[in-house]
Amino acid sequence: MNGRSWRAGRGDTALEAAGAEQGGPTPEAAPAGRGTPGLTDRQASRKHKRHARLVALGDARVTPLAARAPMIVMLIYFAVPLVWLLISATKDNSGLFSSFGFAFADSFNLLTNIADTVTRQDGIYLRWVANTVLYAGTSAIVGTSLATAAGYAIARLNFPGRRAYFTVVLATIMVPATALTIPTYLLLSRVGLTNTPWAVILPSIVSPFGFYLMAVYAQSAIPDGLLEAARIDGAGEYRVFVQIALPQLVPGFITVLILNLVAAWNDYFLPLIMLSDTKLFPVTVGLATWNSQAAAGDANEAVFSNVITGSVLAIVPLVVAFLALQRYWQSGITMGAVKS
Repeated sequence: MNGRSWRAGRGDTALEAAGAEQGGPTPEAAPAGRGTPGLTDRQASRKHKRHARLVALGDARVTPLAARAPMIVMLIYFAVPLVWLLISATKDNSGLFSSFGFAFADSFNLLTNIADTVTRQDGIYLRWVANTVLYAGTSAIVGTSLATAAGYAIARLNFPGRRAYFTVVLATIMVPATALTIPTYLLLSRVGLTNTPWAVILPSIVSPFGFYLMAVYAQSAIPDGLLEAARIDGAGEYRVFVQIALPQLVPGFITVLILNLVAAWNDYFLPLIMLSDTKLFPVTVGLATWNSQAAAGDANEAVFSNVITGSVLAIVPLVVAFLALQRYWQSGITMGAVKS
């Protein structure tokens, strides 16, 4: 039998020419098709075409450093302010202005700053933190529950006007939240809810973006056969949602919960408009009040170190919440990785 009988025609001739031009292996050096055990003629031809393209391109590969460069840039972008905040929390008011921003001062005052922050004005900072936990926690839990139920209904139930409802909710995502703050204030003032915790909680429990995320997730995460089997067994829609669908939606629920929690925890404009009593302030508005006092230049109100230390303390609950809930994200990532 002729030694060149394995050639697959025109494609192999081009491969041979490309390999010879670049100094790479030719088809004679690595026969395909019947000459390669376990490969058909077509598979061997594709293999050699890929090799020829790599040879023609000089086998150009992205270096590990170049591949990691965008990640390193983003890490620096987010880490630099946090590092500055942590270092500045260890300085007193004079050290903030007499030392380099990313260098520690002569004295380490972190514990002193924490004690001053939590005891200033009869411990009002702890009251602000408690208010923030109440506002953000209630808004996140209730808002995520509503978004999960509504998203499941839109994705898995058939009822008149479903598409219209979904379109209207999606349209509200395009409206900035700050544009609705003043109308919301006027509505709540008519019913006497301004300057109360409800003025912050009620507008925050509605999350159109969370509804959209849960609708998309419910569409892909819940098998149709699972719901049909439950209905055939006599389960009502409420039982199907609570016992069958909800366990499948836990990763999406946790994701929306974290997003709502962070948004409500960092909210500044809404409580600033709705609240006037300092005892009802969340930590964002309270620290802004201290900062305005420090910026006024009064020697008795030099509390920049308290503002910075309070900002560091305000981050801790969010970090704890993320670390406690991330395992649900990990389980959600692996969900569906193995096809049954």
